Amino acid sequence: MSKALRAETLQKLAQFDTPTICNVIELFEVRPRNQGYMDSRIRCQFPELGVMVGYAATACFRADAPAGTGEAYGSLARQVELMAQLPGPAVVVFQDLDDPPVAATFGEVMCATYQAFGAAGLITSGAGRDLEQVRALGFPVFTNGTICSHGYCHMLHLGLPVRVGGLVVHTGDLLHGDRNGVTNIPLDIADEVADVAREFVQAEAIVLNYLKSSEPKTPQRLAQVRAEFQEQIRRLKARVRKP
Repeated sequence: MSKALRAETLQKLAQFDTPTICNVIELFEVRPRNQGYMDSRIRCQFPELGVMVGYAATACFRADAPAGTGEAYGSLARQVELMAQLPGPAVVVFQDLDDPPVAATFGEVMCATYQAFGAAGLITSGAGRDLEQVRALGFPVFTNGTICSHGYCHMLHLGLPVRVGGLVVHTGDLLHGDRNGVTNIPLDIADEVADVAREFVQAEAIVLNYLKSSEPKTPQRLAQVRAEFQEQIRRLKARVRKP
């Protein structure tokens, strides 16, 4: 199973929005800047709930036909049993195998179950339903849309890698999401990302404070404050551990 991070690290990560986390990850040069996050097909349904942080619990979903036979099929009970093996709160991640999706991956009962077993949220490449009831639970969900029926809902391939929003997700991956989208945080640098994020925000404030101030706005002064910001980022980048 994945590396166990300190609860303090998860709490720190939850203090920052997902774009900031993406910016900080770039400092470490562990992956190309156009990789490691989900694309715009995956949308936050409840932006007011803020940041979701947790370890992926993966599964596939299909609803277009009655169940077949075989060990590929899973159950909600087995899913929450596997969630308990994660080193912290789960983020349930479903890849919908129907193309296009024909029914909702989740509803109120499933989300209430996941929440009761400690999950931090849910992501699906398919659709959801019972959104008002799920909002009342305070349970973050990210979907590709909404559909009113559950069809012939079946879980498959519990714990195997999935592809959601263009991102390959493995069970145990650390995910961070908010109204801006969802990113993967490499576990090897997660502690440092949590520690550095505050300094990155402070560096950005050099530019933002100028733009929001009553100080006269000139191209020359803008260039100066941007240079100050870039110097802070250069120093920060020089400090972080590289692969």
